[in-house]
Amino acid sequence: MSDFGGVLTAPLLQGFARLQGDTAVPPEAFGPALARATAAAGGRNPLFELEVGAIPEAEFLATLERELGAVVGRPVTLHGFGERYMTALDANEELFAYYRALHARGLRFALLTNNVREWEPLWRAKLPVDEICETVVDSAFVGLRKPDPAIYAIVLERLGLPAAACVFVDDLAVNIEAAAALGFATVHFRATGQAIDELDALIALK
Repeated sequence: MSDFGGVLTAPLLQGFARLQGDTAVPPEAFGPALARATAAAGGRNPLFELEVGAIPEAEFLATLERELGAVVGRPVTLHGFGERYMTALDANEELFAYYRALHARGLRFALLTNNVREWEPLWRAKLPVDEICETVVDSAFVGLRKPDPAIYAIVLERLGLPAAACVFVDDLAVNIEAAAALGFATVHFRATGQAIDELDALIALK
């Protein structure tokens, strides 16, 4: 079971860094802007709301524009943000080729991603995930997001497998910790070679 963004793509921060040239917004401004928006919404993080489909992309971007403007001290426009951001994230062809080779050997795959409903055509165009994945669980369509245990349970139900029979790969420690607590073997993705080595070792044990 694999994450998408930051695992099957370049690191997510790379996308923000590349966008700096388009928006003139430094990547480090996004965190404070989201913190301001979360406080203004009574503790509801608008990014999390976006990722479970509770708000549309347009509402999220309007909120982010307002709070980024307050952080950087000038008006900010994020028109076309999703397309530009996804374009900035190169596909991890090496890891996908490794996954495909494992799939050819009979290993089963599922994709578990925190994502944005409106971005689905953009990220799906990067790699043919449906060629190897039996199921794709996208937070924006199931109304849950990692690290909520309930979203991991959806994947297991669809696969008909217990957590102990699965390996989960993700780039965020909080998601890895949640999976490990549920009984998954885990690989905390930090680099492609490191992830492949750890997966090879785990698969040899199963």
